[in-house]
Amino acid sequence: MKKIEVVCGIIKKRDKIFIAKKRKDKSLAGYWEFPGGKIEHSENAEDALKRELYEELGMKVKVLNRITSNTHNYDEIQVFLIAYLCEFKEASYEMTDHDQYAWISKNEFNNYKMAPADLPIIEYI
Repeated sequence: MKKIEVVCGIIKKRDKIFIAKKRKDKSLAGYWEFPGGKIEHSENAEDALKRELYEELGMKVKVLNRITSNTHNYDEIQVFLIAYLCEFKEASYEMTDHDQYAWISKNEFNNYKMAPADLPIIEYI
């Protein structure tokens, strides 16, 4: 099974948390997620997170601290997911991998079909 390291941002703006829905032509299509992406060989997790958020959403954040990590097995890939708490700075919301986004409160997660690897992270928010 292929293994990858992925980073995601728990992005806060006041009392709301940012989530985005994957486009139909992407992996995990239709699932909502904490945005992020793969950590490249030459970068650390925080730099990867900043890069991915800017590439996929035109978003800038201040990375605050690592809050948790977990391993999730999908059909053909094992994902080691690292979650960082982030403070929202600004965004153009020019989405490349997503087709919707939402700012939600903690008690609204059950209204969204979250990506399986993201589910354990919710309890740490």
